[in-house]
Amino acid sequence: MMTESEFNDLIDQTFEVLELALDRAFEQADGDLDYEATGGVLTVEFENGSAMVFSRQPPTRQLWLAARSGGFHFAYDEDVDDWRNTRDGQLFRPFVVQQMLEQGGVSFDWE
Repeated sequence: MMTESEFNDLIDQTFEVLELALDRAFEQADGDLDYEATGGVLTVEFENGSAMVFSRQPPTRQLWLAARSGGFHFAYDEDVDDWRNTRDGQLFRPFVVQQMLEQGGVSFDWE
């Protein structure tokens, strides 16, 4: 199991990449979109008034996502260098792409 320090470094890296991708997506979007990162929580607010909340959970070493479609817990999978949904095994990055489109109508790309 990874240490809390390793976990926090991984979350910081994930949030940094996510924020860069959000910046690019929001520049191309027509609507009013915003995000805020504070205290280990990243909140994305969409034009339709809904939000997605990404949060670090150090005790469980998980990344949690609260979206309109529900709450999701992700554990890091070193084999694929991505977070994996603890419920159904779906990978975090493609899941976020799908959720951004379904919930906020935002075309989102990690690259």
